[in-house]
Amino acid sequence: MSKSKPKHILVLNGPNLNLLGTREPDVYGHETLNDIVNNLTPIAAAKGYAVEHFQSNSEGALIDKIHEAAQIFDGLIFNPGAYSHSSIALRDAITATDMPTIEVHLSNIHAREDFRHKSYISAVALGVICGLGSKGYEYALEGLISHLMQKHQEED
Repeated sequence: MSKSKPKHILVLNGPNLNLLGTREPDVYGHETLNDIVNNLTPIAAAKGYAVEHFQSNSEGALIDKIHEAAQIFDGLIFNPGAYSHSSIALRDAITATDMPTIEVHLSNIHAREDFRHKSYISAVALGVICGLGSKGYEYALEGLISHLMQKHQEED
């Protein structure tokens, strides 16, 4: 992380996550996506980071945002939603940009339908947090900032 580069983290969310709070609350909880992002903002700020959020139901828009993010952001917290199980293109975007990424899922994908057990994103992520609801985003933020701070110390 260059000293002149602002310290920013992108929280990227995929399809149907715009419906959080109303979509299957027994699986995904009652918090909205805005609630989750608003909870992350002061946590990041306390450690000298700013958080920006982007959500799209479109795979292409998510890929474009990852490409753009590599030039602006220090790291990525990514809930690809159902695309985690089907999108090699999103995996390739993360690999191509070499963005430090933590994958997050609100539900435990390993305790759900068989098709949800495989994530193409996991193999190129620093870590994966699933099944902890919205708290998983906070853990991802803490882990990503810790990784970035360690990387920064190694570069100094």
